[in-house]
Amino acid sequence: MSARRVVGVIGGMGPDATVDFFAKLVAATRAGSDQDHLRIVIDNDPGVPDRTAAIEGRGESPAPRLAAMARGLVAQGAELLVMPCNSAHAFAETVREAAGPVPFLDLIETTVAATRERLPGVTAVGLLATDGALAARLYQDAFEAAGVRALVPLGDDQRTAMDAIYAVKRGSADDAVRARLRLVAERLAAAGAEAIVAACTEVPLLMAEGDVRHDGDVLPFVSSTDELVRRTLAEATAEG
Repeated sequence: MSARRVVGVIGGMGPDATVDFFAKLVAATRAGSDQDHLRIVIDNDPGVPDRTAAIEGRGESPAPRLAAMARGLVAQGAELLVMPCNSAHAFAETVREAAGPVPFLDLIETTVAATRERLPGVTAVGLLATDGALAARLYQDAFEAAGVRALVPLGDDQRTAMDAIYAVKRGSADDAVRARLRLVAERLAAAGAEAIVAACTEVPLLMAEGDVRHDGDVLPFVSSTDELVRRTLAEATAEG
């Protein structure tokens, strides 16, 4: 396997989140010319069935489509697979099986590990995620296994978070949407969250470091997109 691995992106969930991941990966690459960048193969398939609906038993499973995307990317030469959608990781085992010997970087594991590394003393985080990701307990279980409590929005606050996420998917997110999501994050902070985790790749399109304050202090903001970019770059350029 070459030192500079070809990256395959299982994307389209949603398209804006995939574009954000791709743009950040390009921006993070140290390059003096076109040839210094990674080869990246993207399957941007917005037709993947809704992950939340599938997790909640209301819709078709995306697993077969995700598996087909993984196999297709490997066939095109991908040597490392990533999937910049948190909710889709409820079906991560299907992707791993389809990828065979090609490594698949788990977004949940990556984000939790990065949070613990960046904030070693953190005891509680607040999650901004889809209903599906929360129902599957993707982050709650992973953080609890790492000794960190995961706080989630309740009732109307979670509905506000979902509305904000789908506003990005519709291309209709505005300042009012951002402000409402920020209030949800601030209430998580008031409930004891010491950091906010963007556990949905649409959230970093609405919120960034410095946006959430509590008692006059700025709360750390962990973007799952940014953490996947860092790990992808590290793994794709590693020797071996």
